[in-house]
Amino acid sequence: MQDVETDSIGEKNLSEQDLSWAGLGVHTYIKIALLAAAVYSVFRIEIYSIVFQWVTNSSWSHGFLIPFFSFYFINQKKKELLTLKSGSNYLGLGLLICCLVFYWLVLFVYKFGYLKPLVIIPTIGSIVLFIGGWKLIKYTWLPIVYLVFAIPLPTRIYDVLTIPMQKLASAVAAQLLNLVSGLEAEASGTTINVIYKGVELKPALDVAQACSGMRLLMAFLALGVAMAYLHYRPMWQRLILLASTVPIAILCNIVRVTATGFIYILWDPIYAQGIYHDMLGLLMLPLAFGLYGLLAWFMSNLVVDESKLQQQEIIIRRKDL
Repeated sequence: MQDVETDSIGEKNLSEQDLSWAGLGVHTYIKIALLAAAVYSVFRIEIYSIVFQWVTNSSWSHGFLIPFFSFYFINQKKKELLTLKSGSNYLGLGLLICCLVFYWLVLFVYKFGYLKPLVIIPTIGSIVLFIGGWKLIKYTWLPIVYLVFAIPLPTRIYDVLTIPMQKLASAVAAQLLNLVSGLEAEASGTTINVIYKGVELKPALDVAQACSGMRLLMAFLALGVAMAYLHYRPMWQRLILLASTVPIAILCNIVRVTATGFIYILWDPIYAQGIYHDMLGLLMLPLAFGLYGLLAWFMSNLVVDESKLQQQEIIIRRKDL
């Protein structure tokens, strides 16, 4: 009996190993290539603009990684997708027509720039729904929606979000700098005026837009969604981990601004600028991951899985027998 069970398990594992994307066939990949070419031909200006932002604006350089994460999410569902029996859904065709009409209205009538690249995402979703129906959407909706992290925000919206973060970082950093004996710091907007040992430091510390933490927030939020999706845990824990990315990113940026202030005042201003300033910013990413991992570990040990305890108890009793 044990040999039969072993053989069935072996056949099951073998069948899972045999599943490969190559099994889709050449015709399927030709269809995918033609659809991709059609999407590119319609949205080529928007796609070029997005990639240009990735190349020229360091705040959005993480956009290069987003499509790879989406492909990775799809690969995680390889077994389900390759064994899926789905059919076309004409609701997807109707939504696709609506997306194209809406894009035309935004492009020539309303001329609201940010909506133009955003239309790409529901267009891809409509095509997937039309080709594979709701069953295919079930396994691909997150990789499609995840592409929103690759689309840069308009400059006006980006500035509105960064200014409050700059002011918060400068205000908290000033309070922490005041803990040093002989040092007086006062935040004025995004600038920190410093008097150290009776001498006013010139120029004052300026929390620039690059130090607002928005770059870290956007990148860490995208990675937070990926980690919450890939690690199996209860939904409430996933939501908490996802929500924690915002305060963690803000906290790490405050640490960065404060550390820059201490280096500028107590050590040497040269180490608070240029490549040293950028390196300090990069160090905030492992700090953010460390805090995120600590929170994930805490929640994993907060609730005891009773089913696992029962299984362990059964195994122990069998050993005793």
